[in-house]
Amino acid sequence: MSRTPTSGRDSATGLPLTGKAALVTAASRGIGAAIARRLAREGAAVALTYNASSERAEKVVAEITAEGGRAVAIRADATDAEAVRATVRRTVEEWGRLDILVNNAGGGAFGPLDELTLDDFDQSVAVNVRSMFVATQEALWHMGDGGRIISIGSVYAERIPIPYGTLYALSKAAVGGFTRALARELGPRAITVNNVQPGPVDTESNPHDGELAEVMTRLTPAGRYAVPGELTGLIAYIAGPESAFLTGATISIDGGFTV
Repeated sequence: MSRTPTSGRDSATGLPLTGKAALVTAASRGIGAAIARRLAREGAAVALTYNASSERAEKVVAEITAEGGRAVAIRADATDAEAVRATVRRTVEEWGRLDILVNNAGGGAFGPLDELTLDDFDQSVAVNVRSMFVATQEALWHMGDGGRIISIGSVYAERIPIPYGTLYALSKAAVGGFTRALARELGPRAITVNNVQPGPVDTESNPHDGELAEVMTRLTPAGRYAVPGELTGLIAYIAGPESAFLTGATISIDGGFTV
């Protein structure tokens, strides 16, 4: 029989994630940083990973601690499987537990299919698929019943109105299949598995005034890019106790881009 976790907010703090520990990958900037800050505001102790910029990661940690939260930054290359596994173990060592895993690391090559190399393929799959697989697999050794696994996919898995995104779309489409299959596998442990697919989001790597902005804005009924903070309410809900019956879902938060 499946186990039903306690729902509702912590009676002492009023915060739904009090006593929980979260790991957010690739969270030194953009969507990942916004997720880490939001989960901390909801009461979770947060570990966040970064690859290149310790300064940016420590800035996010400082912002969280300045608001009374708990956070730690861990360096890890998402394409290095052992580094990803070590990140999960370090999170457990730091906080004594792991309740929430947010697979946010992503990226990949764009270009005509006949010009893409096997190295491009391997890199895209390593970041978007293998890192998710490895982090989740390691997390399951440490996560108790009622945990939360959230992967950040992309609406490009469903709709890609620009050319040369074949490889990226392929790798992001894998996130949905992984989510559905794993949700069935982990149902008896009351661990939920969900996929959040952002649409156009204003980040350093995808600015609202960048090369693709005119096309993407025109195709989005909301008529604009999101800011990262507009995604985090949904993610905090999925991470929290009131979402215990939501699993195996792919949810697009995209201003209507996939309509």
